[in-house]
Amino acid sequence: MSIFTGAGVAIVTPFNADGSINFEKFANLIEYQINHKTDAIIVVGTTGEASTLSHEEHIECIRFCVEKVAGRVPVIAGTGSNCTETAIYLTEEAEKAGADAMLVVSPYYNKSTQKGLYLHFKAIADATTKPIILYNIQGRTGVNIAPATVAKLFNEVDNIVAIKEASGNISQVAEIAALTDGKIDIYSGNDDQVVPIMSLGGKGVISVTSHIIPEQMHDMVYAYLEGDTKKATELQLKYIPLCKACFCEVNPIPVKKALNLMGFEVGGYRAPLCEMEPENAAKVEAELKRLGLI
Repeated sequence: MSIFTGAGVAIVTPFNADGSINFEKFANLIEYQINHKTDAIIVVGTTGEASTLSHEEHIECIRFCVEKVAGRVPVIAGTGSNCTETAIYLTEEAEKAGADAMLVVSPYYNKSTQKGLYLHFKAIADATTKPIILYNIQGRTGVNIAPATVAKLFNEVDNIVAIKEASGNISQVAEIAALTDGKIDIYSGNDDQVVPIMSLGGKGVISVTSHIIPEQMHDMVYAYLEGDTKKATELQLKYIPLCKACFCEVNPIPVKKALNLMGFEVGGYRAPLCEMEPENAAKVEAELKRLGLI
């Protein structure tokens, strides 16, 4: 059984002016997402600036999100690390906090071999009873989880059930589907590739732009699932410019800018992330105006 089907939001972590976590705004954002058809909340992932949260803050965000969501949609906790021991610790704590599943990114900077990746993910999965979503994003980690490694993990580790594929390589997605007989749940990790990945059996998307257009991202996935590929394709193409604007600088800088322009007051960033260049901020603002969102 799939962890979720549809569009899950990789939610930002709002900050106060002093850099502390703004849990009031976090609660408001969670409610907005659930009330606008988001199918899952993915907390403290890349978009949630997990890499600059302390372990205590990381776990506190998961616990807070689980409590606020209160079972209305699945909560998927980002628990990856470039240290296997740390990833195991975060995964165990996320399970205690009540997360429904874990999103585990490939270990960054180390540039593990495929054998190392297998051993890393297996050790994490063995430490929890919860399902695991592998997260492949070579552009941020420096290493690609090869399709054969994905298939080996899926076939040999019971609770590794899905992958968030953000390689941008559709041929690789097809190979993953083929090597797992279409049984692994595949989620697009790129908002501009939802429909192409669903054409290969994908279950949906773990999305950044869902912050801005949650209902439309949900509708895109379900239109495809219900056989209305024309509508799904129209929605995909309509929001390509928004996707580009949301990634004109490194994520989550643009989407936080967009949310602030929309009145969500999610605050700034933790260093080394910083405010957008004015010309890029103008692109985000122009796209929101084009869509009538501000």
